[in-house]
Amino acid sequence: MKVVVQRAKDATVSVEGSIVGSIDYGLMLLVGVTHSDTVEDVKYIADKIANLRIFEDEDEKMNLSLLDVKGQILSVSQFTLYGDCRKGRRPNFMDAAKPEHAKEVYELFNQKLRSKGLTVSTGQFGAMMDVKFTNVGPVTLIVDSKD
Repeated sequence: MKVVVQRAKDATVSVEGSIVGSIDYGLMLLVGVTHSDTVEDVKYIADKIANLRIFEDEDEKMNLSLLDVKGQILSVSQFTLYGDCRKGRRPNFMDAAKPEHAKEVYELFNQKLRSKGLTVSTGQFGAMMDVKFTNVGPVTLIVDSKD
């Protein structure tokens, strides 16, 4: 499982011009799932993201987690995170999970985050989506359960 984590002032995701998910402050997550992802990958990634100390404290040091600042999450499924660009000019998506498995893992991931007391908004799995957000810092990290 691979997730791009971006600290956000605000974020929205729209499908066909209608907003389907939004947050005011917290993390924008682009979530990629591969074939071998399990419940253990979900638990690891959800715990890591909820507790990453990437928000600034009163001394302007990144010492606070999403849980500490009571931030929200906008989680968007992103199969292209598993695009392999090493050969040729067109990415190969063979490492991306099939839709059935990816959806199951993605939904479990969002449930796990919610079980930690976090507010989680989502995009629409499998849809063409427009994502808008303001990255604060900017702060962008990649969390991978396989690394």
